[in-house]
Amino acid sequence: MYDEHYGLTGRPFQLTPDPKFWFETATHRKAMAYLGYGLAQGEGFIVITGDIGAGKTTLVGHLMDTIDHQQLNAIKLVSTAIEADDLLRIVATELHVDPSGLSKAELLTAIERGLHAVARTGKRTLLIVDEAQALPVDALEELRMLSNFQAGGHALLQIVLLGQPEFRDRLHGSDRLEQLRQRVIAIHHLDPMEEHEVSEYLAHRLTVVGWTGNPDFTEDAFAAFFTGSAGVPRRLNQLAGRVMLHAAIDDLKIIDGATVRAVQRDLEGDLPMIANDKGKGAPAFAATVSTPTPLAEPLRTDPAIEDRIAELEARVELQDKALRRVLTLLVDWVESDDAKPEYAPIRGVAAWHDAA
Repeated sequence: MYDEHYGLTGRPFQLTPDPKFWFETATHRKAMAYLGYGLAQGEGFIVITGDIGAGKTTLVGHLMDTIDHQQLNAIKLVSTAIEADDLLRIVATELHVDPSGLSKAELLTAIERGLHAVARTGKRTLLIVDEAQALPVDALEELRMLSNFQAGGHALLQIVLLGQPEFRDRLHGSDRLEQLRQRVIAIHHLDPMEEHEVSEYLAHRLTVVGWTGNPDFTEDAFAAFFTGSAGVPRRLNQLAGRVMLHAAIDDLKIIDGATVRAVQRDLEGDLPMIANDKGKGAPAFAATVSTPTPLAEPLRTDPAIEDRIAELEARVELQDKALRRVLTLLVDWVESDDAKPEYAPIRGVAAWHDAA
């Protein structure tokens, strides 16, 4: 709706990742540098982590657009807690190997043959695994074993693992992943964008779809966008999309900080959510779980009751995390649009400067 109102060729703040909207913040620039270094090595693992909505998938989309496909055979998998054997079968299928009826030993042999077949075409195989934090340890170990396949002293397979912050913690803290950890040649964590990058980010995405300065934005609007999103790209897209819709309904020519803050309050009121943990790795709008007010003096209980209380508290914490994740996915689904519009070529930043 707002795209038509303001004469845009598409929606600049859709939640579905689209490499056409790639914007290189400082942290994404570093990530690309680490990826470039790692790919130049041609072996081992490259690990990229980031909070939900930090731009990992967009980063991979940009990487896929920039790599030389004459040199690399890129395979991208999205992990959904895939067990080790299923993971091997998926990799085999992507290498055009039929895994039906094969034992594990036969499957590994078939995968190695598939990697050799790719190598004979003059290419290396790059396996990109998204949502790596969902993989069980056994599946990660199978990936490590696949990374051992060589031909003529050169690795046949290189692997990029993308995951949320807990994957990095798990990688560093698990004794069972020591061998994989030793094969990591580059690792980077995607941080939220800095406050000064927000205006350039918004201007870039708007310019991609033909924005010419209507609506315009005040300086305090950018500060409000940063405060409301904590610099996380997906949160910023969600907030900016709602602000643009609000502006179109009210036929605003200028968006100021008060407008952004009003929309932010409406967003927080739409669902029983809170936003007081922005920047700490939690979703933008997290489910509220009430915490009992502590007693002035703790009650004395026997150890069995204390253990039961600790168990219940741990269960509540797990349910809280699960509910937060579900609500975040629900918001993403509501905001997403499977039918992507066609986008006009990027005009550059001149339009932003002219509008300012």
